[in-house]
Amino acid sequence: MFVKICGLSTPESVRVAVEAGADAVGFVLTASPRAVSPSQVSGMLADVPAGVTAIGVFRHEPVADALAIARAAGLEWIQLHADLTPEDVTTVHDAGMKLIRAVTMAATADAFADWGEELLLIDAAVPGSGETWDYASMVDVTALQDRNWLLAGGLNPDNVSQAAAAAGAWGVDVSSGVEVSRGVKDLDKIRAFVKAAKG
Repeated sequence: MFVKICGLSTPESVRVAVEAGADAVGFVLTASPRAVSPSQVSGMLADVPAGVTAIGVFRHEPVADALAIARAAGLEWIQLHADLTPEDVTTVHDAGMKLIRAVTMAATADAFADWGEELLLIDAAVPGSGETWDYASMVDVTALQDRNWLLAGGLNPDNVSQAAAAAGAWGVDVSSGVEVSRGVKDLDKIRAFVKAAKG
């Protein structure tokens, strides 16, 4: 099970996520209680070893702006929560970046199609809300079969294993589910989440 811990904002939380076995770490570079600056990300990348993917997370920024900010932070992957087109995916790749395209579980069928992004992330109807949803509803989405995709929204150490199995997900992404308060990570919850997800 591929595990991404998102919304990290301190070197300590990055180190704990990596040591726990996370496959990817996410840094929020958009307006959010979890927001960090490109320079902060650059500093934290020292704690991200080869083999662990570091990702800049954006919401509603124009693609060109997201690419510029990610490049300033020293990142090679971006995660976009926005109304994108297949042409936007091409723009990201032409810039030498890799993409996680985020959609909600309430998106249209076309949005679940493979547009050439490296990974598709499927989130709750209200991303960032921490609310659980009907994860099993993804099993019947034909476009997701035989594809690597990430499940997000409402996940925590207690439900991640069951939710991922119900959805048929290849990987999982968590932020609020491993926090002690909004924007503040609970290091023990990070460890517990990775352990539960990976079994």
